Amino acid sequence: MMEETDPDVRYRRILIKLSGEALMGSQPFGIEPGVVKNIAGELAAVVGLRVEVAIVVGGGNIIRGVSAHEQGIDRVTGDSMGMLATVVNALALSSALEQLGVDTRVQTAIAMHQVAEPFIRRRAIRHLEKGRVVVFAGGTGNPFFTTDTAAALRANEIGAELLMKATKVDGVYTADPMLDPDARLMPKLDYREVLKRGLRVMDAAAISLCMESRIPIQIFNIHKPGVLRGVVLGADAGSLIGPGEDV
Repeated sequence: MMEETDPDVRYRRILIKLSGEALMGSQPFGIEPGVVKNIAGELAAVVGLRVEVAIVVGGGNIIRGVSAHEQGIDRVTGDSMGMLATVVNALALSSALEQLGVDTRVQTAIAMHQVAEPFIRRRAIRHLEKGRVVVFAGGTGNPFFTTDTAAALRANEIGAELLMKATKVDGVYTADPMLDPDARLMPKLDYREVLKRGLRVMDAAAISLCMESRIPIQIFNIHKPGVLRGVVLGADAGSLIGPGEDV
């Protein structure tokens, strides 16, 4: 059993949605080892607080099912290729964490016993209780569902207290901050507001699933050192999406 969590920690079990694009750094494609190492360091700092950490990783740095479909590959096949890409990323992240002394397990929604465990809910929870980081790959195992939806699904299944979506911006803005210098950060939002305004934070299925179970969603910049640890300790950062009375 994991040691008692630091009393200053706000969340004791979290799930982090990490996009594949976050792993490619300045490259147009693939995995940049230095970036993966930095992200692993941020994750290790949270594990050091004795917080139970699970991760859902995307595959957009290698291939996206929607993009493959636009290039002439049928949608089901394209989505399957995208799910396989997430396994590559999960193994890379797992390796980087292990090199920092953090025990990990990779679980996949698609069976591939030679490289990872199959997703089994009770086993995943047991790994978390033992202090291991569990990296979920393969999305939901089904085409037509994004890794955002997979993150919301896994967060519900493991009983996560917070779903954190890692992005390359500080949070949710009134407009694209890359294009509009007057864009303002929105620190707190209600689930329904996100859905009503069509904010491109996570897909609607993921938002709705979290709304039903009242799991708050924290949007933060993964490339800002210390932000992940700060949120776990209760610091205000990025944008928090939750029930109206809580935000």
